[in-house]
Amino acid sequence: MKKAIAVLCSGGDGPGMNSAIRSVVRTGIEQGYDVFGVYKGFAGLLDEEIEKMTLSSVGNIIQRGGTILHSSRCLEFHEAKYRKKAADFLKSKSIVGLVIIGGNGSFQGANLLHQEHDISVACIPGTIDNDISGSDYSIGFDTALNTAVEAIDKIRDTATSHDRTFLVEVMGRSSGRIAINVAIATGAESVIFPDQVKTLDGVAATIKRGISRGKQSSIVIVAEGDQEGLGYNYQKDLKDNYELDTKLCILGHIQRGGNPSASDRFNGARMGYLAVKALSSGETATVTVKRNGSFKLVPLSECLEKRNDFDPELLNILKTLSM
Repeated sequence: MKKAIAVLCSGGDGPGMNSAIRSVVRTGIEQGYDVFGVYKGFAGLLDEEIEKMTLSSVGNIIQRGGTILHSSRCLEFHEAKYRKKAADFLKSKSIVGLVIIGGNGSFQGANLLHQEHDISVACIPGTIDNDISGSDYSIGFDTALNTAVEAIDKIRDTATSHDRTFLVEVMGRSSGRIAINVAIATGAESVIFPDQVKTLDGVAATIKRGISRGKQSSIVIVAEGDQEGLGYNYQKDLKDNYELDTKLCILGHIQRGGNPSASDRFNGARMGYLAVKALSSGETATVTVKRNGSFKLVPLSECLEKRNDFDPELLNILKTLSM
Protein backbone atom coordinates (compact mmCIF):
# COMPACT_ATOMS: atom_id res chain seq x y z
CA MET A 1 0.00 0.00 0.00
CA LYS A 2 1.22 3.50 -0.83
CA LYS A 3 2.45 5.49 2.16
CA ALA A 4 0.26 8.31 3.30
CA ILE A 5 0.20 11.38 5.48
CA ALA A 6 -2.76 13.13 7.06
CA VAL A 7 -3.60 16.67 8.12
CA LEU A 8 -5.99 17.99 10.76
CA CYS A 9 -6.90 21.20 12.54
CA SER A 10 -7.38 21.19 16.29
CA GLY A 11 -8.62 23.75 18.81
CA GLY A 12 -9.83 27.19 17.77
CA ASP A 13 -9.95 27.99 14.08
CA GLY A 14 -8.04 30.86 12.51
CA PRO A 15 -7.95 32.57 9.11
CA GLY A 16 -5.14 31.14 7.02
CA MET A 17 -5.61 27.52 8.07
CA ASN A 18 -7.03 26.70 4.66
CA SER A 19 -3.88 28.01 3.02
CA ALA A 20 -1.83 25.65 5.18
CA ILE A 21 -4.15 22.72 4.41
CA ARG A 22 -3.88 23.43 0.68
CA SER A 23 -0.11 23.56 0.95
CA VAL A 24 0.10 20.30 2.90
CA VAL A 25 -2.13 18.44 0.44
CA ARG A 26 -0.41 19.63 -2.72
CA THR A 27 3.10 19.31 -1.34
CA GLY A 28 2.30 15.83 -0.05
CA ILE A 29 1.00 14.71 -3.43
CA GLU A 30 4.08 16.20 -5.11
CA GLN A 31 6.24 14.20 -2.68
CA GLY A 32 4.48 10.97 -3.68
CA TYR A 33 2.16 10.49 -0.69
CA ASP A 34 -1.51 9.77 -0.49
CA VAL A 35 -2.86 12.63 1.59
CA PHE A 36 -5.85 12.33 3.92
CA GLY A 37 -7.82 15.12 5.51
CA VAL A 38 -9.09 14.40 9.02
CA TYR A 39 -12.31 16.16 9.95
CA LYS A 40 -12.96 17.74 13.37
CA GLY A 41 -9.44 17.45 14.73
CA PHE A 42 -8.34 14.59 16.97
CA ALA A 43 -12.00 13.63 17.37
CA GLY A 44 -12.00 12.76 13.67
CA LEU A 45 -9.31 10.15 14.27
CA LEU A 46 -11.45 8.53 16.95
CA ASP A 47 -14.59 8.63 14.79
CA GLU A 48 -12.67 7.70 11.62
CA GLU A 49 -13.87 10.82 9.82
CA ILE A 50 -11.21 10.90 7.16
CA GLU A 51 -11.14 11.54 3.43
CA LYS A 52 -8.49 11.09 0.77
CA MET A 53 -7.64 14.50 -0.66
CA THR A 54 -6.85 15.37 -4.27
CA LEU A 55 -5.46 18.49 -5.92
CA SER A 56 -9.05 19.56 -6.57
CA SER A 57 -10.06 18.99 -2.94
CA VAL A 58 -8.15 22.11 -1.97
CA GLY A 59 -8.96 24.26 -4.98
CA ASN A 60 -10.49 27.69 -4.35
CA ILE A 61 -10.04 27.57 -0.56
CA ILE A 62 -7.03 29.80 0.03
CA GLN A 63 -9.20 32.93 0.37
CA ARG A 64 -11.70 31.37 2.77
CA GLY A 65 -11.66 31.84 6.53
CA GLY A 66 -12.06 29.03 9.03
CA THR A 67 -11.00 25.53 8.05
CA ILE A 68 -12.56 23.20 5.46
CA LEU A 69 -11.59 20.28 7.71
CA HIS A 70 -13.48 21.78 10.67
CA SER A 71 -12.01 21.66 14.14
CA SER A 72 -12.82 20.67 17.70
CA ARG A 73 -11.42 20.38 21.20
CA CYS A 74 -11.25 16.63 21.90
CA LEU A 75 -11.34 15.96 25.65
CA GLU A 76 -11.11 12.21 25.07
CA PHE A 77 -7.59 12.68 23.73
CA HIS A 78 -6.44 13.39 27.29
CA GLU A 79 -6.89 9.66 27.97
CA ALA A 80 -4.22 7.17 26.87
CA LYS A 81 -6.72 4.61 25.60
CA TYR A 82 -8.13 7.08 23.08
CA ARG A 83 -4.70 8.11 21.89
CA LYS A 84 -3.95 4.44 21.28
CA LYS A 85 -7.18 4.12 19.31
CA ALA A 86 -6.16 7.09 17.16
CA ALA A 87 -2.68 5.68 16.58
CA ASP A 88 -4.04 2.26 15.62
CA PHE A 89 -6.37 3.88 13.12
CA LEU A 90 -3.56 5.89 11.53
CA LYS A 91 -1.41 2.78 11.20
CA SER A 92 -4.31 0.83 9.65
CA LYS A 93 -4.41 3.45 6.89
CA SER A 94 -0.62 3.26 6.37
CA ILE A 95 -0.37 6.88 7.48
CA VAL A 96 3.26 7.49 8.36
CA GLY A 97 3.00 11.13 9.35
CA LEU A 98 0.44 13.54 10.75
CA VAL A 99 0.38 17.31 10.26
CA ILE A 100 -1.38 19.14 13.11
CA ILE A 101 -2.44 22.77 12.73
CA GLY A 102 -3.35 24.25 16.11
CA GLY A 103 -2.24 25.73 19.39
CA ASN A 104 -0.66 24.65 22.63
CA GLY A 105 -3.18 21.95 23.54
CA SER A 106 -2.98 20.50 20.04
CA PHE A 107 0.80 20.35 20.24
CA GLN A 108 0.57 18.57 23.60
CA GLY A 109 -1.68 15.94 22.02
CA ALA A 110 0.66 15.55 19.07
CA ASN A 111 3.63 15.11 21.39
CA LEU A 112 1.91 12.34 23.36
CA LEU A 113 0.86 10.59 20.14
CA HIS A 114 4.48 10.63 19.02
CA GLN A 115 6.02 9.58 22.34
CA GLU A 116 3.55 6.82 23.13
CA HIS A 117 3.00 5.34 19.66
CA ASP A 118 5.92 6.49 17.51
CA ILE A 119 3.67 8.47 15.15
CA SER A 120 5.68 11.07 13.22
CA VAL A 121 4.15 14.50 13.67
CA ALA A 122 4.75 17.90 12.09
CA CYS A 123 3.03 20.78 13.83
CA ILE A 124 2.05 24.20 12.49
CA PRO A 125 1.21 27.08 14.88
CA GLY A 126 -2.40 28.02 14.23
CA THR A 127 -3.99 30.26 16.87
CA ILE A 128 -5.11 33.87 16.69
CA ASP A 129 -3.63 34.46 20.17
CA ASN A 130 -0.08 33.96 18.82
CA ASP A 131 0.92 32.34 22.11
CA ILE A 132 3.02 29.37 20.98
CA SER A 133 6.47 29.32 22.56
CA GLY A 134 9.34 29.11 20.10
CA SER A 135 7.60 30.97 17.27
CA ASP A 136 7.16 34.68 16.65
CA TYR A 137 4.02 34.02 14.62
CA SER A 138 0.99 31.76 14.38
CA ILE A 139 -1.58 31.49 11.60
CA GLY A 140 -4.59 33.76 12.08
CA PHE A 141 -2.97 36.39 14.30
CA ASP A 142 -2.49 38.97 11.56
CA THR A 143 -6.06 38.68 10.27
CA ALA A 144 -7.48 38.87 13.79
CA LEU A 145 -5.56 42.10 14.34
CA ASN A 146 -6.79 43.58 11.07
CA THR A 147 -10.39 42.62 11.85
CA ALA A 148 -10.22 44.20 15.30
CA VAL A 149 -8.55 47.36 14.00
CA GLU A 150 -11.21 47.81 11.31
CA ALA A 151 -13.99 47.40 13.86
CA ILE A 152 -12.40 49.80 16.35
CA ASP A 153 -11.87 52.44 13.66
CA LYS A 154 -15.63 52.39 13.13
CA ILE A 155 -16.29 52.52 16.85
CA ARG A 156 -14.00 55.54 17.08
CA ASP A 157 -16.20 57.37 14.55
CA THR A 158 -19.31 57.06 16.70
CA ALA A 159 -17.34 57.67 19.90
CA THR A 160 -16.13 60.98 18.48
CA SER A 161 -19.59 61.94 17.25
CA HIS A 162 -21.02 61.57 20.76
CA ASP A 163 -17.99 62.54 22.89
CA ARG A 164 -17.89 59.06 24.39
CA THR A 165 -15.48 56.62 25.93
CA PHE A 166 -15.66 53.05 24.65
CA LEU A 167 -14.31 49.89 26.23
CA VAL A 168 -13.60 47.40 23.44
CA GLU A 169 -13.05 43.81 24.50
CA VAL A 170 -10.84 41.72 22.23
CA MET A 171 -9.99 38.02 22.36
CA GLY A 172 -7.04 36.55 24.24
CA ARG A 173 -7.91 34.56 27.35
CA SER A 174 -4.37 34.08 28.62
CA SER A 175 -2.41 36.20 26.18
CA GLY A 176 -2.46 39.98 25.80
CA ARG A 177 -0.82 40.04 22.39
CA ILE A 178 -3.95 40.95 20.45
CA ALA A 179 -4.87 43.60 23.00
CA ILE A 180 -1.54 45.45 23.07
CA ASN A 181 -1.03 45.31 19.31
CA VAL A 182 -4.56 46.53 18.62
CA ALA A 183 -4.26 49.27 21.26
CA ILE A 184 -1.20 50.76 19.59
CA ALA A 185 -2.55 50.31 16.06
CA THR A 186 -5.84 52.09 16.85
CA GLY A 187 -4.43 54.89 18.98
CA ALA A 188 -6.21 53.64 22.09
CA GLU A 189 -5.81 55.62 25.30
CA SER A 190 -5.20 52.58 27.48
CA VAL A 191 -5.34 48.78 27.69
CA ILE A 192 -6.61 46.55 30.48
CA PHE A 193 -5.14 43.11 31.17
CA PRO A 194 -7.37 41.33 33.73
CA ASP A 195 -4.49 39.40 35.27
CA GLN A 196 -2.47 42.57 35.85
CA VAL A 197 -4.92 45.37 36.63
CA LYS A 198 -6.07 45.65 40.26
CA THR A 199 -7.65 49.10 40.04
CA LEU A 200 -8.67 51.35 37.16
CA ASP A 201 -7.02 54.42 38.66
CA GLY A 202 -4.48 54.71 35.87
CA VAL A 203 -7.04 54.08 33.13
CA ALA A 204 -9.42 56.66 34.54
CA ALA A 205 -6.63 59.22 34.94
CA THR A 206 -5.61 58.79 31.30
CA ILE A 207 -9.19 59.25 30.09
CA LYS A 208 -9.76 62.34 32.26
CA ARG A 209 -6.47 63.86 31.14
CA GLY A 210 -7.62 63.54 27.54
CA ILE A 211 -11.01 65.03 28.31
CA SER A 212 -9.36 68.00 30.05
CA ARG A 213 -7.44 68.89 26.91
CA GLY A 214 -10.49 68.60 24.69
CA LYS A 215 -10.39 65.04 23.37
CA GLN A 216 -13.71 64.06 21.82
CA SER A 217 -13.36 60.30 22.29
CA SER A 218 -11.42 57.68 24.18
CA ILE A 219 -10.87 54.03 23.38
CA VAL A 220 -9.76 51.52 26.01
CA ILE A 221 -8.88 48.00 24.87
CA VAL A 222 -9.75 45.12 27.21
CA ALA A 223 -8.19 41.66 26.92
CA GLU A 224 -11.05 39.24 27.54
CA GLY A 225 -9.33 37.20 30.26
CA ASP A 226 -10.53 33.82 31.49
CA GLN A 227 -13.78 34.99 33.10
CA GLU A 228 -16.89 36.08 31.25
CA GLY A 229 -18.31 39.51 31.90
CA LEU A 230 -15.12 41.32 32.87
CA GLY A 231 -15.82 44.08 30.38
CA TYR A 232 -19.16 44.80 32.06
CA ASN A 233 -17.45 44.92 35.44
CA TYR A 234 -14.94 47.47 34.19
CA GLN A 235 -17.72 49.54 32.61
CA LYS A 236 -19.63 49.63 35.89
CA ASP A 237 -16.48 50.42 37.87
CA LEU A 238 -15.61 53.40 35.66
CA LYS A 239 -19.14 54.77 36.00
CA ASP A 240 -19.67 54.17 39.72
CA ASN A 241 -16.22 54.95 41.07
CA TYR A 242 -14.73 57.37 38.55
CA GLU A 243 -17.84 59.10 37.13
CA LEU A 244 -16.98 58.09 33.58
CA ASP A 245 -20.00 57.03 31.53
CA THR A 246 -18.58 54.46 29.13
CA LYS A 247 -19.97 52.15 26.48
CA LEU A 248 -18.85 48.55 26.05
CA CYS A 249 -18.37 46.71 22.76
CA ILE A 250 -17.35 43.04 22.78
CA LEU A 251 -15.87 42.02 19.43
CA GLY A 252 -15.91 38.30 20.25
CA HIS A 253 -15.63 35.66 17.57
CA ILE A 254 -15.79 38.11 14.68
CA GLN A 255 -12.00 38.15 15.13
CA ARG A 256 -11.73 34.47 14.18
CA GLY A 257 -13.54 34.74 10.87
CA GLY A 258 -13.23 36.49 7.55
CA ASN A 259 -10.93 36.27 4.58
CA PRO A 260 -7.33 35.72 5.70
CA SER A 261 -4.84 38.50 5.16
CA ALA A 262 -2.07 38.20 2.58
CA SER A 263 0.36 37.56 5.42
CA ASP A 264 -1.67 34.68 6.88
CA ARG A 265 -2.12 33.13 3.43
CA PHE A 266 1.58 33.40 2.60
CA ASN A 267 2.79 32.16 5.98
CA GLY A 268 0.28 29.32 6.00
CA ALA A 269 1.55 28.19 2.61
CA ARG A 270 5.19 28.32 3.70
CA MET A 271 4.50 26.46 6.92
CA GLY A 272 2.45 23.75 5.24
CA TYR A 273 5.20 23.16 2.69
CA LEU A 274 7.88 22.92 5.37
CA ALA A 275 5.80 20.54 7.50
CA VAL A 276 5.50 18.02 4.66
CA LYS A 277 9.16 18.37 3.71
CA ALA A 278 10.01 17.59 7.34
CA LEU A 279 8.03 14.35 7.24
CA SER A 280 9.43 13.34 3.87
CA SER A 281 13.00 13.85 5.10
CA GLY A 282 12.45 11.57 8.08
CA GLU A 283 11.84 14.13 10.84
CA THR A 284 9.59 12.67 13.52
CA ALA A 285 8.50 15.51 15.83
CA THR A 286 8.89 19.05 14.52
CA VAL A 287 7.21 22.44 14.41
CA THR A 288 7.44 24.94 11.56
CA VAL A 289 8.13 28.30 13.17
CA LYS A 290 8.90 31.84 12.19
CA ARG A 291 11.81 33.40 14.06
CA ASN A 292 13.45 36.73 13.33
CA GLY A 293 11.69 36.88 10.00
CA SER A 294 12.77 33.43 8.81
CA PHE A 295 10.91 30.12 8.59
CA LYS A 296 12.56 27.05 10.07
CA LEU A 297 11.95 23.64 11.61
CA VAL A 298 12.53 23.15 15.33
CA PRO A 299 11.97 20.20 17.68
CA LEU A 300 8.43 19.92 19.02
CA SER A 301 9.86 19.93 22.54
CA GLU A 302 10.72 23.63 22.11
CA CYS A 303 7.11 24.62 21.48
CA LEU A 304 5.04 22.90 24.15
CA GLU A 305 4.52 25.82 26.49
CA LYS A 306 2.15 28.75 26.20
CA ARG A 307 3.82 32.10 25.68
CA ASN A 308 1.76 34.65 27.56
CA ASP A 309 4.28 37.46 27.63
CA PHE A 310 4.97 40.21 25.11
CA ASP A 311 7.64 42.86 24.69
CA PRO A 312 7.17 45.18 27.72
CA GLU A 313 8.41 48.08 25.62
CA LEU A 314 5.03 48.02 23.87
CA LEU A 315 3.38 49.29 27.05
CA ASN A 316 5.81 52.20 27.13
CA ILE A 317 5.01 52.98 23.52
CA LEU A 318 1.28 52.97 24.24
CA LYS A 319 1.71 55.18 27.31
CA THR A 320 3.83 57.67 25.38
CA LEU A 321 1.53 57.87 22.36
CA SER A 322 -1.68 58.17 24.39
CA MET A 323 -0.64 61.39 26.16
